[in-house]
Amino acid sequence: MRLSDFDFDLPDDSIALRPAEPRDSARFLVVRPGQALEDRIVRDLPDFLRPGDALVFNDTRVIPARLSGLREGRTTGGADGTPVAVEATLHRRIAPNRWSAFMRPGKRLKVGDRVAFAAISSTPCEAERLDATVVEKHEGGEVVLAFDLSGPDLDIGIARHGMMPLPPYIAAKRAEDDRDRADYQTVYAREDGSVAAPTAGLHFTPDLLEALKAKGVSLHFVTLHVGAGTFLPVKTDEVSEHKMHAEFGEVSEETADALNAVHAAGGRIVCVGTTSLRLIESATGEDGVVRPFADETAIFITPGYRFRAVDVLMTNFHLPKSTLFMLVSAFAGRAKMREAYEHAISTGYRFYSYGDGSLLFRADPETETV
Repeated sequence: MRLSDFDFDLPDDSIALRPAEPRDSARFLVVRPGQALEDRIVRDLPDFLRPGDALVFNDTRVIPARLSGLREGRTTGGADGTPVAVEATLHRRIAPNRWSAFMRPGKRLKVGDRVAFAAISSTPCEAERLDATVVEKHEGGEVVLAFDLSGPDLDIGIARHGMMPLPPYIAAKRAEDDRDRADYQTVYAREDGSVAAPTAGLHFTPDLLEALKAKGVSLHFVTLHVGAGTFLPVKTDEVSEHKMHAEFGEVSEETADALNAVHAAGGRIVCVGTTSLRLIESATGEDGVVRPFADETAIFITPGYRFRAVDVLMTNFHLPKSTLFMLVSAFAGRAKMREAYEHAISTGYRFYSYGDGSLLFRADPETETV
């Protein structure tokens, strides 16, 4: 498969810069194999589920992972004695005091450089400092930062000095503000660690969750900490040559057992978002049994993949030529997703993280026509 197979024209004004209010009033495109597309709103979700179905949510919590700072000179400052402004987007914690991060300008950093992330406007007091050392440097501006703080103290420092890491296609159009601290977080988020929201979950309200439970749908939670790698473009013309960034995920034994029981009783597993789908598929064997999981996953789902556990997917609308558009094409069929996206664009659906939602029912890969 070629990258061009997943391209489409998207008008710039289709990008949503703010979420719908209330959250569950967003538009909702229902996509079923062999059936006409159906335009609804998110709060209609219970109409498409049955008693005994299971909804799987990613309960990760977005941290303010974008940090601005100054690179201290290797001796007395920059080349002219002036500190260099840098920006880091943390994307994976690898130790109590270490984060892998994407840095800008990454080319100007070297191993051993010191960065002061609390020193943009003035020199903070010692108790408020957030300093780090570059201890590794990799391709594409990725580095490993060793912070002077560790554990909970580092968490507090990041929360104090960090900014919400809005996706680049929103951040390029407007600055992050106080509203994003709430808007870019699901109502059920509880496990700190993501640098990007599991955006399908942004549509849920407490009232919608109660309506789903009243319908007889069970709610289950897994954790996958979304990394900034989710926004990286695919740079290989041949899709199979693309390498995914690993992300840490966890499925408890209790949740695995519950989902297996749902299937055994004839219910469906409905994943809210591509992150929960990727995690559940990573935790499921070829026998279709979901097992406890606590590890990194770099699963890359493209057309031809045989889904092991997930029956229905709720997700937002994704970027052209992105790994997420490849995933939904694998799930619902390339032809059907081209039809769905053409309809969404022509009828004014809003795209990306703050955009509208869709409900995809899995297609049979043996009967899909491209």
